[in-house]
Amino acid sequence: MLFGDFLKKITNKISLIRDFLLASVITGLISGFFIVFYYYIMEYISKIFFGSNPIFTIFTWPKWYIYLITILSILIVNFIIYKDKNVKEYGVEQIAQIITEKKEMITIKTLLLKIIASALSIGSGFAMGTEGPSAEIGAMIGYKIHSLFKFPETLLKPMISIGASSGIAAIFVSPITGIAFAIESIAYNFIKSYITFIIVGSLSAFSIALIFLQPFTFIYSAGRMINFKYVYVTALFIPYMTLLIYFYLFIQDKILYFMHLKLFNIFRKYKDLIFAIIGGSVIATILIISPYAGFTGHKIVSLLINNENLNILFILEILLLRIVATTFSIYSNAVGGMFVPLMSIGALSGYLFGLILQYLHVGIGLEPFYFAAIGSAVFMGVIMKLPLTSIVLSLEITNDYNVVIATGFSVAIISYLTKLNFNLKKFNTINIDFNTLTHK
Repeated sequence: MLFGDFLKKITNKISLIRDFLLASVITGLISGFFIVFYYYIMEYISKIFFGSNPIFTIFTWPKWYIYLITILSILIVNFIIYKDKNVKEYGVEQIAQIITEKKEMITIKTLLLKIIASALSIGSGFAMGTEGPSAEIGAMIGYKIHSLFKFPETLLKPMISIGASSGIAAIFVSPITGIAFAIESIAYNFIKSYITFIIVGSLSAFSIALIFLQPFTFIYSAGRMINFKYVYVTALFIPYMTLLIYFYLFIQDKILYFMHLKLFNIFRKYKDLIFAIIGGSVIATILIISPYAGFTGHKIVSLLINNENLNILFILEILLLRIVATTFSIYSNAVGGMFVPLMSIGALSGYLFGLILQYLHVGIGLEPFYFAAIGSAVFMGVIMKLPLTSIVLSLEITNDYNVVIATGFSVAIISYLTKLNFNLKKFNTINIDFNTLTHK
């Protein structure tokens, strides 16, 4: 009798593992299709607004039209947020809180509104990323799959983690980076017990996304061949990148904070409306100057890490505009994530560093696009507090040890230096409670 009970217990456990593995695959596959659908909606909205390729066709539209599109879009997004405050929360942080703090799962209605708001924000040119809504899409699918398979309550949070990880892997079109991102930012409480299922879900979603979406590529990879010049020059790169990160955070956390506070003191309950109009106008102006400074930043990153013929004035212009665009997008309540937008700022910063070295005849033979690849990973890793993900990202995109080593040293040291003056939140979200502020 005791042996029979033991055998039954083992059989049930094997069945549960089998079903959970199957659920992980299904969650990943469905997440992959939904992420592709979400991405195409965003792209379709962008094409409706500005033409087949907004980076090049936006110049064909009258300026008043561009202002109209950006302002109306952000006003609609703010109206959606007014109707459902949960739409404003960025998905990666929200999913992590659901998992660790036993919060209520996001509703399908809120998820759909978030997808609409995000697609409208990015499609109209605001400098936001796609990983937040993607994480929530995957998490919601994991939540529904859990109900469909009638798993025990103890497997709900792991299933949500698998779904969120799948969404991230799909939108990045990078399985290892997606897994690392999920482990470091979402599923850290379940690494030991559920890492296998997270990997299965992420790879399943990636296999779907790879068919329809384009990953980052680095065509100049030297593989494991080490050029120690890149390692040595890191000693110059670290203070340079630290200064630029300080500059970015100063604009984001100081100047616009007080501008927003001043608007609050003047307009009170209308401050979101006023700042949305200001933000929409700023984004429209930036798109007119250079469309490369708007949208997610995916195209500018791909261009920088694989192009040798960009001049210093162009890079400097796009860098400054993109910092302003990203900051105003956040404070205008544009919906989306910050992963790729931060990568784009880092890539621009790194490429600029490489051009400066060439101008000063320092490090002869070192290519700017190498520093673009390093900068993209470092800037994201420091600001979002994801050092492991930044290293994995640099390895998976470039497959070049010169980039990986420089990234590792840089993100470790710059993270420490940044902590001395700035209090970075885990996911770089901004949630200012103006109701607690008083007019002085």
